[in-house]
Amino acid sequence: MFSKLALRNVRRSFRDYGVYLLTLTFGVCLFYTFNSIDGQGAMVYLAQNQNPMVEPILMLIDIFSVFVAVVLACLILYANRFLLRRRKRELGTYLLLGLSQGQVSRLLFLETGVVGLLSLAAGLGLGAAASYGMSALTLSMFEMDVSDLLAITFSPGAAVKTVLYFGLIFLLVMLFSGVQVSRAKLIDLMQGERKNEVLKPRPLGVAVFQFLLGVVFLAAAYAILLTFGMAIAVAVLPICVPMLTLGTLGTLLIFRSLSGFVLKFVQGRPRLYYKNLNLFTLRQWISKVHSTYLAQTVVCILLLLAIGITASSVGLNSTIESMTGYQSPFDITVQNRNADALGPMDFDALLEEHGVNSSALSWQQDTIFYYNDASVTGIEEASAAVRLSDYNALLARQGEPGCSGPLPHLQEGSDVTLTTGNLGLSYLIIPDEMASELKIRRQVWSADYAGNPEETEAEVMAALRQFQEENWYLSINSRLTIYQEAMGNKILALFLGLYLGFTFLLAAAAVLALQQLSQGADNTGRYAILRRLGAEERLVARSATQQVALAFLLPLGLALIHSAVGMRAANELISTAGKVDSAASSAVTALVLLAVYGGYFLATALACRRMAKQA
Repeated sequence: MFSKLALRNVRRSFRDYGVYLLTLTFGVCLFYTFNSIDGQGAMVYLAQNQNPMVEPILMLIDIFSVFVAVVLACLILYANRFLLRRRKRELGTYLLLGLSQGQVSRLLFLETGVVGLLSLAAGLGLGAAASYGMSALTLSMFEMDVSDLLAITFSPGAAVKTVLYFGLIFLLVMLFSGVQVSRAKLIDLMQGERKNEVLKPRPLGVAVFQFLLGVVFLAAAYAILLTFGMAIAVAVLPICVPMLTLGTLGTLLIFRSLSGFVLKFVQGRPRLYYKNLNLFTLRQWISKVHSTYLAQTVVCILLLLAIGITASSVGLNSTIESMTGYQSPFDITVQNRNADALGPMDFDALLEEHGVNSSALSWQQDTIFYYNDASVTGIEEASAAVRLSDYNALLARQGEPGCSGPLPHLQEGSDVTLTTGNLGLSYLIIPDEMASELKIRRQVWSADYAGNPEETEAEVMAALRQFQEENWYLSINSRLTIYQEAMGNKILALFLGLYLGFTFLLAAAAVLALQQLSQGADNTGRYAILRRLGAEERLVARSATQQVALAFLLPLGLALIHSAVGMRAANELISTAGKVDSAASSAVTALVLLAVYGGYFLATALACRRMAKQA
C-alpha cells in the first residue's frame, strides 16, 4: 500500500513540482559532468603528453566537488522544506485517516527514495551527454587536430562518486522529512495553508533611511575594491572583511527597505496603484519581500558569484591564450648560452648527426646577440645588440614590418616578440657591418616544423636532449610544450569557473523558483476570489507572471551592478598578464544566464500561470 501511494505521489510531483525534480536532475548532471573530466578528450590529450597540470586539475576538481556537494545538499534540503510546507494539509489528512507519524515518515522515505532513483538515472544520462559537450568545448580550444579524442564515454568512477554523494544527500532529506513530521502537530498541518504572511507597515522615513544607508554601504564597498584592486582586496583580511561586510549589509538593507519604500511610492500614484490588478500584485510581492529579504540577499550574492566567476574564467582563458604566442613565437627556440666562450654551434650538423633531416624544418634562423660596446655603437642604454638582417628576418616570419629607422636603433620593448633570446628590456638594432666590431654574447637558433608538429617535435627534441645532457649551456624552448602548459591552465580555469558558476547559478535560480511556486500554490485561493469579484482571466494570469518577474529580476539587477564593479577590478588584475576579451566573456556569461536563469524563470512563470488558471 505504501509503495503504491508513494508512486502515485511521485507521479503527481512531476506535474506540481517539476522544478524541484529538474533541480535534482541538473544537480546530478552537473556533479557527474565535472567529475568525469579524467575521461574527457582534453584531459586524455594532456595525460598522453605527460602534462604536469593533469594531477592539480583532478585534485582541485575533487576538492571543489565537496564544496559543490554541500551547496547542493543545502539547496535540496531547502527545496524539500518548501515542499513539506506545501503538503502540510495532505500529511495532516493521512494522520486523520489513522496513519501514525511513523507511517507517514515511512511514506515520505519511500517517496524520497523513488525521486532519488529517478533523478540519479536521468541526471547520469544527461551528464553523459553534457560530458560529451564539455569535451567538445575544451577540444575546440586546441589549435591542432584532436578530433580522434572526441567520443561519448561513460565514467564508472564518476558515476559511483555521484551516487555516493547524492545518496548521502537523499538520506539527509529522508531524515529531515521524518523529523519534521514527527514534531508537527495535527492542527498545524491541517491549517498550514491558511496561515498568511503578515504585512507590517513600516514608516516611510525608516524605509528611505535603510535604502540610503544601503546605497552608502555599497558605495563604500565598491570604493575599497576599486581603490586597492582585486588582488589586495581579496587577499588582505583587514581590507577584505570590511569590504565584504559593507557589501552584504548594503544588499540586505536595500532589499529590507523595499517593503516600505516601494509600497509608499506606488500608493502615492493612485492611477498606477489601482490600475488592473496592480494593487493585488504589489501587495502579494511585497508581503514576500518583507519576510524573505534574507533569501533575496543570498540569491543576489549567489548570482554575483555565478556571473563574476563565469566571466572571469572566460576572460582568463583568452589572456592565457594570448600569452602562448608571445612566449614562443616559433616552433622551437634553442639558446646557446656559452657562445661567448665556445663560439656559435652548427645546429644543422647536430640534427643531421642524430638522424633528423633538414627537410623536417620549413624555416630556420640563426641569430647572434652581441655585447653592446658604447664606444662602437655610441649608445650606452642597451645591454645587447642584434644585426638588422636578423631582426628583420625574425619579424618577417611573424608577419610584422621590420625596422626602417636610423641605425643604431634602441628598441625598448615591443608588442612583437623578437625571440626568447632577448637580453634585458632593451637592445640595439645595428647595421650588419658593425657586428664585426662587437663580441658575441649569445646564439639563438629558431625554427618552424614542416610536417606533423608532434612527430617532428619528438625527433628534434630527442636530438637536442641527447646533446643537452653533456652540455648544460643549451636552453631549449618549445612552442608545443608552452602550448600544452597553457592548455592545462586554460582547462583548469575553465573547468573550475564553469563548475562553480553553474553551481551558484543553479542554486540561485532554484531557490527563487521554489519560493515562487510555493507562493503561487498559496495564492490559488486568492485567485479564485479575484475571479468571483469579476477579474478577467488574462489579468489574473498576468498578475501571476508579474510576481515571478519581480522576484527574479530584482536580485538579478542588483547582482549585475555588483558584477560590473567586480569585473572591472578583476579585468584590471587579469589584464596585467595579457589582453582581456571582454566581449567574449560577457557573451558567454549572458548565454549561461539566459539558458539557466531564464529557463527557470520561464518554467516558474508557466507553472504559476497554470496554478492561477486552475484555481
